[in-house]
Amino acid sequence: MVGMEEGESDMMRKQNLFIAYLLIGLGVYFLIKQLDLAIFRPFVGWPTILAIIGISFLLHSYSTKDKQNIFIGVIFLGLGIHFHGLQNYDFWYNHWSVYTLIIGIAYIVRFIYTKKGLIPAVVLITISVIMIFSISLPEWFQGIYGIIDFIETFWPVILIAIGIYFIRKK
Repeated sequence: MVGMEEGESDMMRKQNLFIAYLLIGLGVYFLIKQLDLAIFRPFVGWPTILAIIGISFLLHSYSTKDKQNIFIGVIFLGLGIHFHGLQNYDFWYNHWSVYTLIIGIAYIVRFIYTKKGLIPAVVLITISVIMIFSISLPEWFQGIYGIIDFIETFWPVILIAIGIYFIRKK
């Protein structure tokens, strides 16, 4: 019985750490918002909250040595940075391939710590880099644009199909 209580206590402590990191991050965010300092005005917005959630997941993963939340932490942080860039910088790249790049980076970071996910990382990052630089592709590579247009039009169907696959997979 004592061992079980220690395990439950350790699990509660790990959960409380995530909540603590999240509350500290949100507290700093709302304090900065309340102080209304000109230097921090670009950081007031929902993209910053996404980044705070991501940082909370990452801090939790590193402090508890529980690496399963690294992937989601990198995704939240990456999306927060991306949306912040879109709102505040004219030069920020706005293309669907940025999302696959963020997911690919999340797989790479996860692979560094768990040795799982290298192949999806390489595939997603390769697709992203090709699409980001697709404007300057050679003439013989132009045939891919029809495929890209199809994917850009029907990518929600792909998400639905993947979701159904995961539901049916046992």
